[in-house]
Order: sequence, then C-alpha cells, then structure tokens
Amino acid sequence: MNIFKFIPLLLLTTFLMGSSFAVVKIGLPYSSPLLLAALRFLLAGVIMALVVIVLKRPHPTTKKDWLKIFAIGTFQTAGVMGCIFLSLRTITASESSILTFTNPLLVVIFATIFLKVRYRLYQWVGVVLGIIGVVITMGAQIEFKIGIVYGILSAVFWATATLLAKKWGVLFDTWVLSAYQMLFGGLLLLLGSFVLEEPFFIVNSHSIVILLWLSILSSIVQFAVWYYLLQKSDPGKTSAFLFLAPFFGVLTGWLLLDEPLYPSLLLGGLFIIMGIFLVNRNFQPK
Repeated sequence: MNIFKFIPLLLLTTFLMGSSFAVVKIGLPYSSPLLLAALRFLLAGVIMALVVIVLKRPHPTTKKDWLKIFAIGTFQTAGVMGCIFLSLRTITASESSILTFTNPLLVVIFATIFLKVRYRLYQWVGVVLGIIGVVITMGAQIEFKIGIVYGILSAVFWATATLLAKKWGVLFDTWVLSAYQMLFGGLLLLLGSFVLEEPFFIVNSHSIVILLWLSILSSIVQFAVWYYLLQKSDPGKTSAFLFLAPFFGVLTGWLLLDEPLYPSLLLGGLFIIMGIFLVNRNFQPK
C-alpha cells in the first residue's frame, strides 16, 4: 500500500481507538456505564448487520458457528468494553487506555501457556517491558481503585478474544464476524445493565453526539479502517503500530479532560509502548 495512504489511515484508526476512552469519560454523566456501552454496540451492530445482509456476505449456517461468534462477542465486546466503561468511573482515561492496551502482551503469555506457541526472545523482552510499565504506571497510585481491576480485566478479556478470533476467525467473513460479535456483545451488555446497575440515559444533544461518535466513528469506522489495513498491508507490521492507541488515549485524556500527565504515567506508558511494539514487531511465532 502507498505510504501516503497507509499513514493517514493508520493514524485515523489508532486515534479513534485511543480517543474513545476520553469520549466515554465525557459521556458517563449522561448514562450509566454498561447502558452506554450497550447502546454503543447495539447501534453499531445493527447497522453493520444490515450492511452485511444487504451485501449478501456469507453468514454462518450452523448453530455451532453462531455460538462461536457469540463467544467472541462475549469476550471482545461485552467483557472488554464493559470493563473499560466501568473502569472509567474511578480512574482516568489515560490509565484505562494504558491498562487495556497491554492486551498484546497478555496474548503472548496466554498463547504460550494454553496453545503451546513459542515466541521470539525480543517478544518476551517486550512482555517484560510492558509489565514493568504497568508497575510504574499503577505503582504511583496512592489509593487502590476498583477501576484498576476493571482495566486489567479488559486486557485479559481482549487477549482471550484475540486467541479465539485467531482460532475461529478464518471460518467467518470478517465483516459478518464484526457485525454479529458487536450485536451479541451489545445484548449481553444491555442485560448486564439491568442486572448490575440502575440504568439511566439522559437524552440531549451532548449525549446523542457522544453515542453517535462512539457507535459510528469509534466502532464501525475504526473497525473498517483497521481491517482494511490488515488486509492491504503486512498484518505483523501494521499491528506493531498499536502502540499509537494508548498514546492517543493519554493525549486526548490530557487535552479533553485536563487529566494530569504524571511522570510515572509517562514513564510507565513509554515502557508499555515499547513492549507492545516489540511483541507485535513480527507477529509470526517461531
């Protein structure tokens, strides 16, 4: 792919990934967290489902295949996004984005333990750097916050979803998988909202703009551009640039929410960024 096309698209998709944390934080006064997450992915899932139906993309034909998509949606959308939205009640958008995007580091650990995959030495160096970064970033916390646990869980769920998608993703059309995993995850988040919280959504111009931004730009456009880049360029090299997402998360948290840039946050984030880069530098295991 032409570099003058690749770079703007890469910056766009990673910016949408990272900035969504600050946008969610802005939206929380207008909605309970799980309900906001549910509405985001139900809207995005319905739109994408209609698109893949109209375009007649190949859909699963067996109950077993639909259950696999449901499982991916349970971890990727319900688990990851539910934990992110809950984390933002008590920690900053910067901290939440840094914790969540440690997921590539966990993929190496989980794949080694459960799938017996062997990775290169520099990828393990990346894992160690990432862990050091998390310790530095969170070690400066004066008091324990439950949002830290949710942030770590979001990374765990994302790493699990990544391994499931690697195992089962080849069975499905990419756009069909994206559409229905968001839709199923959104339904689970809606159920969770009514069971685990007192759901509310204040309808006004601000809340609608935030919901549309999260559903269309930070979900549909982000996924579309990211998958396009993975298909049109080397997936390993493209994935290496995931380190830009937590960078944009910290940057937008500072610009939009006036979140302080503590030295520990910057130093820890730098270690995590280096770790993510090394882990994804060549995504092919030995």
